[in-house]
Amino acid sequence: MLESGGMMAEQRPSMDPNRLTPAQAAKLLSAAAKIQVPVTQIEQDIADGAPSNADGTLSLVGYAAWLLKEMGHGD
Repeated sequence: MLESGGMMAEQRPSMDPNRLTPAQAAKLLSAAAKIQVPVTQIEQDIADGAPSNADGTLSLVGYAAWLLKEMGHGD
């Protein structure tokens, strides 16, 4: 892919925010929050009822909404 200056642009694989694997979600959330979000935590959240797609992926928006709802339940 050429940029306007004629140089090759670095191509990165795109991530669909509606179909993230737990590993992709952990990487994205870790970068955004600047703390380590372990894949095992996301997998446990899915086991605890976080919404996921039939193929085991999750929607970032759906997962965030679930997390906010869970935070509202208290400890």
